Amino acid sequence: QVLLEESGGGLVQAGGSLRLSCAASGRTFSGYTMGWFREAPGKEREFVAAISWSGGGTYYGDSVKGRFTISRDNAKNTVSLQMTSLKPEDTAVYYCASSRFFKVAPGAYDSWGQGTQVTVSS
Repeated sequence: QVLLEESGGGLVQAGGSLRLSCAASGRTFSGYTMGWFREAPGKEREFVAAISWSGGGTYYGDSVKGRFTISRDNAKNTVSLQMTSLKPEDTAVYYCASSRFFKVAPGAYDSWGQGTQVTVSS
């Protein structure tokens, strides 16, 4: 199992930007899809973005497409989420996760970080 730790969350005004990072340790990182999910109070966990093991494939949820960018550095065992044009509705706890499959369903991911809070004020 891989251990994942998110960082970079915080409070930002609407229209601002934040960059989340996720550091992985344990099993081989480069062979796995990495994803970002978010969970707002009272809502189900929502897919945000995923990146294939090579970094050559990315996929985004409709609500963040064009505003968020996922990237990874296999040499450093890190995955990042650059968030721009943030909106109050982006407020949530953001989680990174790993999977053997390039999927959007949370159930396909077998390792999860503890999450980092992102709060966007209006």
